[in-house]
Amino acid sequence: MDSSGVVEALWDRTQARAWSAVAGLVAEDVVVEWPISAERIVGNKNFVAVNSEYPGGWSIRVLRIVADGNEVVSEVEVPHDEFGVFRAPSFWTVEQGRIVRGREYWTSRQVADIAGDHGCRVSPMCAQHGAPSAHRPAIGKG
Repeated sequence: MDSSGVVEALWDRTQARAWSAVAGLVAEDVVVEWPISAERIVGNKNFVAVNSEYPGGWSIRVLRIVADGNEVVSEVEVPHDEFGVFRAPSFWTVEQGRIVRGREYWTSRQVADIAGDHGCRVSPMCAQHGAPSAHRPAIGKG
């Protein structure tokens, strides 16, 4: 399986909650960092535990996967019944068919709301069409 296939399988198996299959894709000494929350997960057992213990009610939609050799970038959307919609661009390094390093930037609409109101300088994207929101004009308009 090539590098992008490994990452695609990671998301597919995570969605299926096939945790032993997820562990098989991740090196025993993997290091995955979450810079936004300042957390580091070391080892595939911890990686699987963190993901499998997260409260249920979520699904995963892969938006894109781009690879260059053993470096892979994925972007996923994870709606959760209780906590809202999360997005995660993730940067993976794959060696010998297993993920050895990762850096994931998990964020949500709630994080964006905390960041504050930027007035007319920034307009929110509409989830379906990329159109500006009715309550804020697009940049340079209004």
